[in-house]
Amino acid sequence: MSETSSASEGSGRVPLTATRAVSVFGVSVVGFMTANLVPVMIVALTGGLGLSVTAAGTLMTASLLACAASCLATSRWTARGGRYVVARAGLALTALGFGAAAFVPAVPVVVVGVVLGGLGAGGAVSAGGAALGALRNPDRASGISGFTNRAIVSVVLFVIPVLGAGMGSAFGLLAGLALAALLTTGWLPDRPVPEAAALGPVPGASSAAPTTTASRATTVAGVGLLACFALWALSEDSLWAVAATMGAEQAGLDETGMGLVLSLSTLGGLIASALVGLAGRRLGRTAPLAVALVAGGLLKLLAGSVTDPGWYMVVVIAWNTIYMLAFIYIIAVAAALDASGKWSAPVLGVYLVGSSFAPVFGTSVSAAAGYTVLGAVLAGMTFVLLVPLVLISRHSVRAEAAARPVPEAGFPQAAIV
Repeated sequence: MSETSSASEGSGRVPLTATRAVSVFGVSVVGFMTANLVPVMIVALTGGLGLSVTAAGTLMTASLLACAASCLATSRWTARGGRYVVARAGLALTALGFGAAAFVPAVPVVVVGVVLGGLGAGGAVSAGGAALGALRNPDRASGISGFTNRAIVSVVLFVIPVLGAGMGSAFGLLAGLALAALLTTGWLPDRPVPEAAALGPVPGASSAAPTTTASRATTVAGVGLLACFALWALSEDSLWAVAATMGAEQAGLDETGMGLVLSLSTLGGLIASALVGLAGRRLGRTAPLAVALVAGGLLKLLAGSVTDPGWYMVVVIAWNTIYMLAFIYIIAVAAALDASGKWSAPVLGVYLVGSSFAPVFGTSVSAAAGYTVLGAVLAGMTFVLLVPLVLISRHSVRAEAAARPVPEAGFPQAAIV
């Protein structure tokens, strides 16, 4: 295995403890929960409030775009040391906005509340993402984060129908989760101080030029990662947006079959994220990401051409599982590029930007050219993005290794680790 197993141990990152796990993953999951609950929220808005499907969809799109904008706007602040303020303000606004939408059944209040809730959620996503960068072993931390997200979302999606998919359950439950996460924000890890900086400069050493060059390369890699992730989100969620209609029209899949696909896809995502969390750095980062992207592209191509309902189910479930693997490793790359969270803070924000345009893109291409062409287009996007994502992943490994302090001659390694 070519990727060092101790790249981040001396970079100032902190180990994952129970309290840090509860806070980092809890804040992140609650912040991103809006995106996961969109279908349920649309049902609540149409059934409980009487909005049309188009109006409800437009409102949720506005909420997601507000979430993405807030995440991107606060990402620099959370990376520099403002993650506690942003997390607390964001979660409080999420609880207030969605709480008002849940318990004040007036259309103007609900509209304002849902948009404000999205704004607050973006702050939580930004703070949780920045804190993720402070944890050692980004691959394992991202895997556990993905597992936690899938598990909590699965439970919430099970509980809401039991309570009745109304305004109180769909929006009130998320408001309650935001308040619970608010209580854990004090456990978020702060921006790390690299141990090399803590030791002070080595006498006679001059590393300004190499440091500047490395910083520029990392900045280019970080910007490239954000752009690629937004486009990858567009390609992935475009297929998901038409998965049900494509299954029905092209493969003859009924509602029961699609429900089974959703359930098994969730299970596949849980298994994939658990495997990454358990494996940590042992599998490396770049090779698994490359394999996941290639497999994901091929499965998109197959999804657009399969006509048998059984095989269509297999392909979509496999694609969803592979999607989760690629998602986790891209998040790990963002966290590994900079321990301050400079890139892991905005990464989910750009994902939401790409995702918000996916329904329009997926439905437009499939309506104009057919599902086979859509599958080919989405597969082509994945294969094109494969090259820069693999290069950026390789750079993230080098950036982790470079963050390790080099011991001065005459001093034992144990003194600085």
